[in-house]
Amino acid sequence: MKILVSGAGTAGLCAGIDLARAGHEVEVIERTNRLRANGSPIDVRGAAIETARGMGILDAVLENRITMTERTRFVDRSGTAVAPLVGQEINETPDDIEIPREDLMGILRQALPEQVDLRFEESIAMLADDGDRVAVTFASGREADYDIVVGADGAHSAVRRLVFGPEEEFAEHLGVYVAIGDAPGQATPGERVTEILNLPGRFAGVARYRDKALGIFEFRSGPIDYDHHDLDAQKRILAEAFAGIEDWKVPELVRTAQDDPDLYFDVLAQIVMPTWHRGRVVLIGDAAHCATPMAGRGVSLALLGAWTLTEELGRHGEDLEAAFTAYEQRQRPHAAAAQEFARGGADLMVPATWEAIEARNTRLRAAQPH
Repeated sequence: MKILVSGAGTAGLCAGIDLARAGHEVEVIERTNRLRANGSPIDVRGAAIETARGMGILDAVLENRITMTERTRFVDRSGTAVAPLVGQEINETPDDIEIPREDLMGILRQALPEQVDLRFEESIAMLADDGDRVAVTFASGREADYDIVVGADGAHSAVRRLVFGPEEEFAEHLGVYVAIGDAPGQATPGERVTEILNLPGRFAGVARYRDKALGIFEFRSGPIDYDHHDLDAQKRILAEAFAGIEDWKVPELVRTAQDDPDLYFDVLAQIVMPTWHRGRVVLIGDAAHCATPMAGRGVSLALLGAWTLTEELGRHGEDLEAAFTAYEQRQRPHAAAAQEFARGGADLMVPATWEAIEARNTRLRAAQPH
């Protein structure tokens, strides 16, 4: 079949790899001008490890894993450590593989078969499914027909909006925003220490790996009206959220994050849908079931989803309804578990009051192995 994949993140590249290897004619489009590789290290865990093996990328993932033992600690306003983040608070399985996001994206790009047509600065403007094909009009003005369109374009999916309805119908706001930007002045090569300062409803921290350091921020807020493509607006919201805070390294971290042209900024909102397919259009990854970074499972779900969709298309041939239904039945338990795991993350990482911060720290100190 001729298949269009919208989005060249983890889910989109995995779909391109798996579907092309299965014999389909695949085009992958990406709205931006390059693969987005910035952000904090990510995890491949659980069943996704076997998926990576099946894709032939596990050896490369293992070669690039971050093997240093990570220490995460909460600090007070002077930078003194006050509590450790105990591993079982955030990890369900001991077998996860942590790898820098930029390394994983490079591995996936290299694994993408040559026959896949990867196009940057291209996006879908309109699509029409007449039952026999999907006619797509692109933002560039180009037009083409496809047997299947796969929406792998993230939590703010344009494919989902065009086919299923506005994002507001499916997004469950967790009441927290997150930002991640480079903090080069905080790098300490060879040391894997993450430090986090909590203030009521906010945290600012620095995460170190290899020779890099990232400023990480979270803050509680109701929905904020802004264009999620507008970087200047994102930087302004970040600055306003931490305005007037002079404690620890916060002013410097905010400044360096604002200097990062690839600043990551987004709301923590889960995507919950009754179905992930309609006609000849199907969603995978965050477009279908974003669990938010609080879950630490987005990449694993992307690998699993693309692999499962490809398998079910192979089993059911041109019976797309059967293939998409089987894909959903297999993928939903993984997505639901990740979303449930993430829902308590705000209370752990961004307590709302000084009393809640101290209660969290006391609990973590008591749970620390001796």
